Amino acid sequence: MKLFAIFGDPVSHSRSPIMHNSVFKNLNYKACYTRVHLKDGSKLKETFFNLGLSGANITVPHKEAAYEACDEIRGFASKVGVVNTIINENGKLIGYNTDADGFMFAIEEFGHVGKVLILGAGGTAKALASRFLQDDIKVDVINRSEGRLSYFKDIGCTCHTWENFESKKYDLVVNTTSAGLKDEELPAPLEILESVLANTNFVADAIYGKLTPFLKLAKKKNITFKDGADMLLGQGVLANELFVNKELKKENIKIQMQKSFEL
Repeated sequence: MKLFAIFGDPVSHSRSPIMHNSVFKNLNYKACYTRVHLKDGSKLKETFFNLGLSGANITVPHKEAAYEACDEIRGFASKVGVVNTIINENGKLIGYNTDADGFMFAIEEFGHVGKVLILGAGGTAKALASRFLQDDIKVDVINRSEGRLSYFKDIGCTCHTWENFESKKYDLVVNTTSAGLKDEELPAPLEILESVLANTNFVADAIYGKLTPFLKLAKKKNITFKDGADMLLGQGVLANELFVNKELKKENIKIQMQKSFEL
């Protein structure tokens, strides 16, 4: 039986084991999926092999550490330097990124999106910014400090810190920070978020399973919003397809994963 896991800090909230085990059980694939609470991202590779894993998903804050841990990077992950899915291929770690396409799947119902503001500058933000630009969507990024913005400037995003931010009109505002995951924090100062939410049509949060303070603010202002559940589903289907080496049909994987959200 193959063993898969999700690495993160925190990780106890993750629905990934329910999603993937639903696929394995109902489609009779001999595999099991569990959680690994990993504090130190530099120990990812060592822990992966010590556990005898066939593959893994990576969540915050280890997606960039996962990139460094891989022997080979394929597809979109090589463009952004961020990995959320790892496959053990004959003792070599192969890294992929399914986050970005999962998010594009999630926002299809919003219709045309021409300009996006991303809150945060971590691994998820990098993946989404690159993916948006690929579709000729204009991207603004706002982060607490200047330090992590150089990547976004280099790929063509308009960048801001909390100090120099001036709100514009956006089709979509996305929170990629962990603010609200295990606390009641907002991803930026309230006055900034107030001006942003007064100038957007849609709001999304990468966090799922709870109404974050950011989404509560959007709801209060009657803005159409969604949490990260659909993004989670989209990236999960793509990751599972990699786990099973396409031995299962994508549509069947999606059906079983969708069912797991009812559990």
